Amino acid sequence: MIGTTVSHFRVLEKIGEGGMGVVYRAEDLTLHRQVALKFLARRAIGREEERQRLLREAQAAAALDHPNICPVYAVEELGDEMFIVMALAEGTNLKRRLAAGRLPVPEATHIALQMANGLAAAHARGIVHRDVKSANVMVTEKGHARLMDFGLAQLPGIEQSGPTAVLGT
Repeated sequence: MIGTTVSHFRVLEKIGEGGMGVVYRAEDLTLHRQVALKFLARRAIGREEERQRLLREAQAAAALDHPNICPVYAVEELGDEMFIVMALAEGTNLKRRLAAGRLPVPEATHIALQMANGLAAAHARGIVHRDVKSANVMVTEKGHARLMDFGLAQLPGIEQSGPTAVLGT
């Protein structure tokens, strides 16, 4: 995937991977900016349930305009590939930051307040993240935090129940 062009995005490097997808840094060849592309994991391609989950993730984040939530620009489909185009959140995730040692109380408080503000904005729109964890919080070198990965989010008016319902972490 690295070095290829998908739609009008040149894939530069892999920057993350989770249970549902793989995230790459890419250059938007039309707008001349770097973005993040989240693709469904290879094992999930072609599975309608996973495609719907990726779409819900994009819809949840795209419905929110808040400085502590990573913006989603688009959902694209090309052949059997489906991916989210989102802002590139420069920095490191909170999980990696914590692995390096405890955060000073003022810094931890600042990050927690930013996450609370982002979650309050989501809740005000009826969106429940349901996967808040340190791996889903990106923090820049200047201490700006952004909530990522709305893949398990509950959106207003969408019922998720039954044996295959994902309830969150």
